[in-house]
Amino acid sequence: MSESQSHHTIVIAGGGSAGIAAAASMLRRNRDLDIAIIEPSGQHYYQPGWTMVGGGIFDKEDTVRAEASVMPKGVTWLKAAVTGFDPENNAVLYDDGGRVTYDVLLVAMGNRLAWEEIDGLEETLGKNGVTSNYRYDLAPYTWQLVQQVRRGRAIFTQPAMPIKCAGAPQKAMYLSCSEWEKRGALKDIEVEFHTQGAVLFGVADYVPALMEYVERYDAKLKFGSNLLRVDGPAQKAWFATEDGEVERDFDMLHVCPPQKGNPVVAGSALANDAGYADVDQHSLQHVRFANVFALGDCSSTPNAKTMAAARKQAPVAAVNALAILEGKPLRAEYDGYGSCPLTVEKGRIVLAEFGYGGKLLPTFPTSVLDGTKATRMAWKLKADVLPEIYWHAMLKGREWLARPVGGA
Repeated sequence: MSESQSHHTIVIAGGGSAGIAAAASMLRRNRDLDIAIIEPSGQHYYQPGWTMVGGGIFDKEDTVRAEASVMPKGVTWLKAAVTGFDPENNAVLYDDGGRVTYDVLLVAMGNRLAWEEIDGLEETLGKNGVTSNYRYDLAPYTWQLVQQVRRGRAIFTQPAMPIKCAGAPQKAMYLSCSEWEKRGALKDIEVEFHTQGAVLFGVADYVPALMEYVERYDAKLKFGSNLLRVDGPAQKAWFATEDGEVERDFDMLHVCPPQKGNPVVAGSALANDAGYADVDQHSLQHVRFANVFALGDCSSTPNAKTMAAARKQAPVAAVNALAILEGKPLRAEYDGYGSCPLTVEKGRIVLAEFGYGGKLLPTFPTSVLDGTKATRMAWKLKADVLPEIYWHAMLKGREWLARPVGGA
């Protein structure tokens, strides 16, 4: 059988955080597994670090490594882009007519940043004061703008859910304000946060601590306000609000783009109506194809789409995928855990940890770390500990504080 027409026991579509972690978790349980990962990129990114790049804490190079360096040993890497799914025939299609069949499939292809949905945005990104921490190449420009802006108006936007890390748009605002405050420039900068949502953060327990910083930085919250279009050279932005369209001038505009289901997933039999892989929210098993699982940002699970969620989902998908191969009942369950370390100032973080229904799921006792308050310990965790956990534990199948509920 040729490389373009192959079979592997387990196929993982996507070699990002969720896909690599799931493969590593399975290999920790059985080193002899035949696993193939389909991934076109030669680079692997630690995306949570981009907020810190935009805040002048990390260099962008700190957040990228060669994909080959994180690919688990023993895995077959099909360096190609997935072009389609044929779950009725247990097959995945990829570039140049490639086709691989499987016994079990894991889909971990992420979501899509829909920059084009905001008129005029793509052509002005990275110039004219328009930036976004949602792209590796743009996060340094965020920090450049923070250093350059001395007065005027800085606008930060957030579109409708679901998005990667629901706190990231306001993290950019807080870190920018923290720097301006330090330099004595904040008093001359009008800060606005435009969100299509009706609340600052979806889990109410964390809002009081966040509001302390909103008030400290004198940021104006604009709820129900959705960015429609941008004129970069004129430095103008237009928002849809309940009162009609509103025009705002800006000196800095940080944009969180609208986000959609991965187009390959959305165009397949695996998708629900919203374009996400349709899985059970606890087992991560597809609702129609028993030998298919999905995890990470491409799945339909109603959790916060964060790296921490992928870290908890990977062992669950691993254990349950192995159960299918062994003809055993599924036993691992995902509780919806997600974490959003909200960088409210340089040196302090509100560590939001929660699961389905907004239930608080703190990793540490409140006597050690109270996530509902801004703490230096949480900053230490975000800045120093979590990157190490990512590169040296999560991607290696070491499930520190991530052992699956109900699974071995």
